[in-house]
Amino acid sequence: MWKNGTTKSTQIGFINYNNQKNHGTRAGAGLEHDSITYKLKCLHQDCGHVYGACGSDIFHCKCPRCQGGEPGIMF
Repeated sequence: MWKNGTTKSTQIGFINYNNQKNHGTRAGAGLEHDSITYKLKCLHQDCGHVYGACGSDIFHCKCPRCQGGEPGIMF
């Protein structure tokens, strides 16, 4: 049901330098033109928060709950 994107950071299992793990997409529209929303999970300090982010932001996303990141979007 969840799918990979076309870049390294949009692959299922990608973990960015803020310890946010990509769990894939269902090809839902993101907030930006021609963007796709991905499901991310925070691995930072056992937070575990799950939220949505645009594919173009995955490489630098911060958790909205424990790292002061932008609010998540629907995935």
